[in-house]
Amino acid sequence: MRWLLFLLLCELHQIWASSEASQGTVPFRCLQISSFANSSGWRTDISLWLGELLTHTWKNDSNSFRFLKPWSQGTFTHKQWQKLQHLFQVYRSSFTRDVQEFAKMLQVNYPFDIQMYVGCDVKPKSSPEVFLHVAFQGTEILSFQGTCWVPAPDAPQWVDKVCEVMNQDRGTRETVQWLLNDTCPEFVRGIVEMGKSELEKQVKPVAWLSRGPALGPGRLLLVCHVSGFYPKPVQVTWMRGEQKQPGTQQGDILPNADGTWSLQVSLDVVSGEAAGLTCHIKHSSLGDQDIILYWEVKHVSVGLIVLVILLLLLIGGGLFIRFKKPCSYQDIL
Repeated sequence: MRWLLFLLLCELHQIWASSEASQGTVPFRCLQISSFANSSGWRTDISLWLGELLTHTWKNDSNSFRFLKPWSQGTFTHKQWQKLQHLFQVYRSSFTRDVQEFAKMLQVNYPFDIQMYVGCDVKPKSSPEVFLHVAFQGTEILSFQGTCWVPAPDAPQWVDKVCEVMNQDRGTRETVQWLLNDTCPEFVRGIVEMGKSELEKQVKPVAWLSRGPALGPGRLLLVCHVSGFYPKPVQVTWMRGEQKQPGTQQGDILPNADGTWSLQVSLDVVSGEAAGLTCHIKHSSLGDQDIILYWEVKHVSVGLIVLVILLLLLIGGGLFIRFKKPCSYQDIL
């Protein structure tokens, strides 16, 4: 039962498999994080990803996966999914006990975390690429290679014992192979087929330039804003002619409320060297038509424009009052 835990992990990894949509391979991944505070306190959370899309979650306090997309079951029948779900449930119930047995046998100190990263990449004209990696405290300690468990190059010595014990279970190793090489690719092809419309969705970005707070006297912070794009991968580059500019600072790609993404990329330059710089945006929705924005010396902030307009209004109003012809009651009569 000890290895059913890892086998299940592998199976999750299967489901995380990646498959290829019309525009290329889409990675499908399973991520598991298990935290052990002591011999009686623990929690496990699992998430499944198809590319950048979170498709399933399994929270610690739940007894099953939660579907996050209408197509999360792929083309698997209800019976097929129930069989997998049951396997996952058995795996979850045995995982803690097995890890705690190893911790006791190997005298591993609490607290500690175990992370698992499982997946497969399905390609149209070649065999699937599969993998299953296990990490301890954020560092990889072992993986499943071909038909057996293998220690990572710099893993602690006690990992050798873990792999030795696990490799003695031939039935579990064969099940892991089946999950990685058969179940995963089948599931991935199905989920990509059912989610095709969302996976192939393309939304063009909107882009503009602004001036950020100066980082010093005589300097400018140029900011290129790109928003409303989907899917997530995007390339934003500050350039002068054909030369990419060093010192570019890229922020995180952040989600918008409508499911699209936003990004800011800035460049700190000497004020006199800003002219001639351009921001280039490449995104799948644009095809070969990149967005190119040109920074001009006359580029001023919105705040300054508003201030100038207000001053003009005030001056104009004052002149109007000064030169307006005085009005008297006689003029009315």
